[in-house]
Amino acid sequence: MPESHLPGGFVSGVVRVGDTVRRSPSARPEFVSALLRWFEAAGWDGAPRYLGTDDEGREVLGYLDGHVAWEPRQPAAVSSDESLAAVARLVRAFHDLTAGTALAGGEEVVCHNDLSPKNTVYRPVDGELRPVAFIDWDLAAPGARIHDVAHVCWQYLGLGPSVTDVAAAARRVRLIADSYGLTDRRQLVSTVLWWQDRCRRGIRSGAAAGDPAMRRLRDAGVVTGVRRAHQWVLEHRAVFEDALR
Repeated sequence: MPESHLPGGFVSGVVRVGDTVRRSPSARPEFVSALLRWFEAAGWDGAPRYLGTDDEGREVLGYLDGHVAWEPRQPAAVSSDESLAAVARLVRAFHDLTAGTALAGGEEVVCHNDLSPKNTVYRPVDGELRPVAFIDWDLAAPGARIHDVAHVCWQYLGLGPSVTDVAAAARRVRLIADSYGLTDRRQLVSTVLWWQDRCRRGIRSGAAAGDPAMRRLRDAGVVTGVRRAHQWVLEHRAVFEDALR
């Protein structure tokens, strides 16, 4: 069947073949395949189905039809409070499915570790686009619930200098925490800062080591952008922490 390249995929190319998606294997293919099979066995539709590998050694996943928010400009429904709350509930759903399992090991849950609108599938629900699934589980690993919640705050709110209303952003951070049901949120802002620092350092070190994908990110100005976002969150930290109390 003919292959068509899917949009996005800045780090790795992804193609669609019929009702499947083909991509290069993740760094931990056995873990990712076991995780996706666990979701399928549980009847959770918030992730692609793992279908094995093809003759070229690529992972074969079920194609999730819908709108993936990879472009900078999106319909208003994608960033609405309702969609933001639904994202938080989706995260809570897969966290709860993995809590206490062998997949989580000694950690609280399995984290996605790359949650963003670009990795979210939206479909019409009651006439408005709403998040229904997450894709790109390559970085999934055992971790703490707060890690994914903090990543949602950073990525879905675009926390950084482009935010013009700090109070509104702080309210939406609280909305994410409330919708997820995060009980201990004292370290949430610190974890956002941790993610930003980790991302910046990871891209910089990967690019220095010759990783082509990390070099592309660095050359696109991502390191500079993340550094500025980190400084912005530091400057407004008290506003966000007050909103979470």
